[in-house]
Amino acid sequence: MKRLILTALLGAALASPAWADAVASLRQFVQEVKSGRATFTQTVSSPDGARKRSTEGRFEFVRPNRFRFDYAPPMAQHIVADGQKVWLHDPDLDQVTVRAMGDALGATPAALLAGGSLDKDFTLKALPDRDGLQWAEALPKARDSQFQAVRVGFRGKDLAALEIVDSFGQVSVLSMRQFEANVSLAPERFRFTPPPGADVLEQ
Repeated sequence: MKRLILTALLGAALASPAWADAVASLRQFVQEVKSGRATFTQTVSSPDGARKRSTEGRFEFVRPNRFRFDYAPPMAQHIVADGQKVWLHDPDLDQVTVRAMGDALGATPAALLAGGSLDKDFTLKALPDRDGLQWAEALPKARDSQFQAVRVGFRGKDLAALEIVDSFGQVSVLSMRQFEANVSLAPERFRFTPPPGADVLEQ
């Protein structure tokens, strides 16, 4: 009986670090990965999971506070953070929305990429491994956050997935491909000039 108990305890001790490593991987990612880029597929599901839509895209970031998301047609959209402002360009509407970085970023999923303060803005928790990935969950501390949780999936030390649950229960999953860490990215990638004739809305 003692041997069985010891075996069970040893098994639990050996198994638990796999979960805990996900939070360590997230902390290490924020501390050590100063830039990165990847292509992704984003799937958005309704709260009941009945409706889904997918789109392809590419993202790049450089710490601190510079990132870029480019979504491919037919849902083309460009989101560019230049360190001071966040620009959202909708080509179909020929419209650009501009917000100050502090107002747009805060405790958002983008803050995980752009260099936000993990412990200041989020409560971190390790989750069980799933789909061959290690998962960490970040819960926003701000009461007025527009999302409930963001779950970050790692394959080894590489960022592999983001799951974002918004305040309405809608789930967005970004599955990363070809993630490259600490790459050299041209500064102009994080500058945005509104196209001629586009409506520019400042918020």
